[in-house]
Amino acid sequence: MKIAVIGGTRGLGKWIASFLSNKGFNVVITGRNVTTGESVSKKLGVDYTRDNIQAAATADVVVIAIPIDITPKIIREIAPHMKEGSLLLDVTSVKMEPSKVMEEYAAPGVEVLPTHPMFGPRIRSLDGQVVVLTPVKTGQWYDKVFKFLESENSKVIVTTPEIHDRMMSIVQGLTHFAYISIASTIEKLDIDIKESRKFASPIYNLMLDTIARITAQNPYLVYSIQTKNSFIKEAHETFLETFVELKDMISKEDETGFVQEMSSAAKHLDDVESALGRSDKAISALTEEVSLLKNLVGQEVGLRHIYSRIVHIGILKELKPDYLIISQNNSTIQLKLSNVEVLNNEDLYKWKLENYIKKSLDISSIFPESCDPKVITDTIKKLDGVVDAEVIDTYIGNQIPKGNISVTIRYNFIDEMAGKEVERLLKGFGILIR
Repeated sequence: MKIAVIGGTRGLGKWIASFLSNKGFNVVITGRNVTTGESVSKKLGVDYTRDNIQAAATADVVVIAIPIDITPKIIREIAPHMKEGSLLLDVTSVKMEPSKVMEEYAAPGVEVLPTHPMFGPRIRSLDGQVVVLTPVKTGQWYDKVFKFLESENSKVIVTTPEIHDRMMSIVQGLTHFAYISIASTIEKLDIDIKESRKFASPIYNLMLDTIARITAQNPYLVYSIQTKNSFIKEAHETFLETFVELKDMISKEDETGFVQEMSSAAKHLDDVESALGRSDKAISALTEEVSLLKNLVGQEVGLRHIYSRIVHIGILKELKPDYLIISQNNSTIQLKLSNVEVLNNEDLYKWKLENYIKKSLDISSIFPESCDPKVITDTIKKLDGVVDAEVIDTYIGNQIPKGNISVTIRYNFIDEMAGKEVERLLKGFGILIR
C-alpha cells in the first residue's frame, strides 16, 4: 500500500510518515523545501517529492498534514487528481471546513475521512492515544482505518465535524487560551519560574509542566486553532465574563458568591474522585523513578533518553533532584532526570543481547562422577549476563581423583562480571576448578 503524506517533512506529518514506514507501508512525503525534504526522507527511509499532485495521484492513501490555514487550498489542489478507490484524509485540528472541501473536490470513487489525532509528534506510540474520526459517510476505508487504529491500542472516537469543533473549542481553544494567559501573566509579573518551583506544591509543578508543553508548541498552529474554529469565540467570551465575575467577588469580598461558584463548577465535573486519583498518579510518577534510583546508587543502571532513544549503561554514582551521574567506560555522564527512563532488568538484558559483543570461555571443573552435567549448565544459564552454556567435554583418567569426573563447560556471556560469577558459583558448590 502506498501512502502519501502531504507535509511529511516536519511536525505531526513527519511523525506519521515515520510511524507508517516502520509499519511496513510504502511512504512518500512532500514538502516545499527540497533540501529538508531529501534530508528527512533519507533519515526516515521513505521517498520524497516536491510535487503534491504527483504524490497524491499514485497513492492509495493521502494524508494531509499541513497548517490549518492552507489545508482547504491544498485539498482543492490534489483531491481531483486522486485515483478511484483511494482514501483522502486530513489530520487538522478543525474539521468542519476541511470536511466540506474534501467532499466537494474529491475525485469520483475517492473515500473521504476527516481525522484528528489528539496528540503531537513527541509521542512514542499510539498506545492509549485518542484519534477522532468525523466521516460524513462511511465506506471500506473507514472500516480499515478503524480496525488499524484499534489494533494499535488507540482510543477511537467517531462523531460529526460540528460536534468535534464544538468540543475542540473547549479541549483545545479554551484550555490553550487559559494556559498561555497564565504563562504570559507570570512573565509580566517578572516571576522567576525556577525560584517559584522551590516554593511549589507538586500540583503547581505539574501545572507548570503542562503550561510549558502547551506554550512550546508551534505558535502559528495554536493561533490557527484559535482563529479557524468558529465555536472558540463563544468560549473566549464566556471565559472572560466568568473571570470578571470571580474577580468582582474577590474585590467585594463576596465569600458566599465565590464559594457557590466554585462548588457549582466542581459538581459539574464528571467524576471528582476519579480526577483526584488520576492526578495523584501523575504526581506520584514525578517521584517514582527518583525513589527507584535512590536504591540503585553504586549499582549498574540502564537509562534510555526519552527523545534520542540512546541507551546509557553504567554505575550510578550520584543522584540529585534534577540530574544524575553515571560512570561509563572510565568517564562520567550527567543526565537530566526529566529526560531519561530507567530500564527494567528484562529490557536492560534484551538491550545488551542486541548491542553487546558476545564472548565465550571454557572452564574445566572436577565434579562427583554421579553429577548431571545438564543441571550444571542449566544453573549457569540462569546467571545474569550468561547467554548460553553447554558441556563440550568430559574426562575420567589418571589425573582425576577416583569417583570424580572432569567436565569442560563452554559458556557465552555479554557481561564481564558473568565470567567471575560462573567461577564463584562453581567454587561455592565446593567444586575444584582445573
